[in-house]
Amino acid sequence: MQLYPAIDMKDGRCVRLTQGLFDNVKVYSEDPGETAKTWVSKGADFLHLVDLDGALAGRSVNEPVIRRILEAVEVPVQVGGGIRNRETAERMLDLGVRRVIIGTRAVKEPEFVKGLVETFGPEKVVVGVDARNGMVAVEGWEKVSQMTALDLCLQMRECGVRHVVYTDISRDGMLSGPNVAATRKLTEETGMDIIASGGVSSMEDLQELFDQGITGAIIGKALYEKRLDLEEAVRRFQ
Repeated sequence: MQLYPAIDMKDGRCVRLTQGLFDNVKVYSEDPGETAKTWVSKGADFLHLVDLDGALAGRSVNEPVIRRILEAVEVPVQVGGGIRNRETAERMLDLGVRRVIIGTRAVKEPEFVKGLVETFGPEKVVVGVDARNGMVAVEGWEKVSQMTALDLCLQMRECGVRHVVYTDISRDGMLSGPNVAATRKLTEETGMDIIASGGVSSMEDLQELFDQGITGAIIGKALYEKRLDLEEAVRRFQ
C-alpha cells in the first residue's frame, strides 16, 4: 500500500482544513519545503500536495511553493488544486510534478480528462473524487454535484484513468477514521487504484485499509498531530 503524506498549501504555508471548510484552518508550518524534507527523512517516497488557494481560485496559486518542494526533495509528488486546463497541467508536469490531480473539471467535462490521459499517459493523471454523503463535490468542495462517487469513477475508467484519490469530505481532518467501506466498494467495482483520503488517524486505520486491499492512503492531520509515526507506517505497510 502506497502511503502519501499530505502537504496542503494556503497562503504559502502548510495547513490543514477540517471537513474542507476554508474558515477552519490550522497552520502547521510556514515552510512547506521543510515539511516535505521532514516526511522524506522519515521514509516517505511519494508526496501529495494540494493547492487550497488554487482549488478556490480555479488556477494554480501556490506554484512558487510547489517549486520549492520539488527543489527540496527528490521523491515524486502529485499535485491537485486549481488544475482546470491543459496548460496548467502541462506546466505542472514540466516543473517535475509526477502526477496532476483533476477534480472539478473531471465532473464537468470528462472529455478533458480523456484528452489529458491520451496526451500524457495514465500514470500522469489522477482524478480527485471528493464526496459528501456519497455525492461528488466540486470547486474547492464548495458545491455538491448530482453525480455519485461510483458513477464518476466508472466514467473516468472509460476515459483511461487508472488512479483516483477518493476523499470522504465529512471525515477530512476529523481523525475519525477513513470511509473504508466506500473505498473498498470503489476498488472492487472499478478495479482502479483507489487512494483513500480523509480521516486516517492511527495505525489501526491503515491496517484496516491494508487488510481490505486498498492500494494507497493519504495521511494528513494524523502526522501533524503526531498521532501516527510515519517511519513505522512505512515499515509496516509499504
